[in-house]
Amino acid sequence: MPMPSSLLRQLSGYGLTTAHILYRLPDHPSFLQSYVWQEYDLAPDFPELIRFLDFWRRDLDGPLHSVRVAHQRLIGAAECRIAAAEFSLN
Repeated sequence: MPMPSSLLRQLSGYGLTTAHILYRLPDHPSFLQSYVWQEYDLAPDFPELIRFLDFWRRDLDGPLHSVRVAHQRLIGAAECRIAAAEFSLN
């Protein structure tokens, strides 16, 4: 099934989510490494972020230290209106 366009996702309530992830290096657990993840997601449940973090815990070696999340809806209901009429000028 093809992924819907970002505009369609935004119109259905998705917003841009950025997660700043700190994780421990597998060989040097006293060192922290930083990773930034960004995707369209639904607040406050964040199903895409949860899916990514589940993948991280299951398949990657670096244990998570912390995750900081920022979310912003880019298109709101008041910002998108359907045109009632169209006029052409010659």
